[in-house]
Amino acid sequence: MRFLFNEEAGNAQLTLKGEDFKYIIKVRRHKVGDILGFRQTEKTETLYQYKVASVDGRHATLELLHSGIEEIKAAKILHVGWCVVDSKSVEKVLPLLNELGVSKISFIYCDRSQKNFKADFRRYERILESSMQQCGRSSKMLFDEVEDVKSFIKQYPETVVFDFCDEILGEGSEISTVLVGSEGGFSGNERSLLASQRMVRLNTPMILRSETAVTAIASKVLL
Repeated sequence: MRFLFNEEAGNAQLTLKGEDFKYIIKVRRHKVGDILGFRQTEKTETLYQYKVASVDGRHATLELLHSGIEEIKAAKILHVGWCVVDSKSVEKVLPLLNELGVSKISFIYCDRSQKNFKADFRRYERILESSMQQCGRSSKMLFDEVEDVKSFIKQYPETVVFDFCDEILGEGSEISTVLVGSEGGFSGNERSLLASQRMVRLNTPMILRSETAVTAIASKVLL
């Protein structure tokens, strides 16, 4: 754990109880004198350093040592336009995408997206907060929804499309926005709409699941 979210972070004294107490003292086995980092969920750029002052059976008291701006984020920006898939598939790779440094995901209702799939942003936020505490990332990933591919391209004309093509995506490619289709890929109408966009593929003969493609692309671009 690199830090813990706590809305009381910044106070001269911090009391840990409940699940936070169990995790820090019982699971992580921190003791008096240990120094721990905390951030607020709405002011994530500031890191607060506390020292464990005392521990009893149900509470731990911490004292603020110092605080300051300490941002941990990817060196590049990557915005993923992801045609809607089952939320369970998104949840599986969301921590990986967070660790890699993806800046934003726009969920797009493509022709082959099943309309009963809905992005659960509240659950995604909880997953991200847990991931941020583990990997140290201080900048929150952003989410939004877009009606269709046409609207997405209109908003982000520089979009690079992941699809069957000749160009292989190389390491460290300069891409800021990428569009990935849902299971089954893009429809004929969408391919006609995307014909003028730059297209790339991964160097593999295998058919990738949507979540595998998103993770692989993020790794290539950001690392």
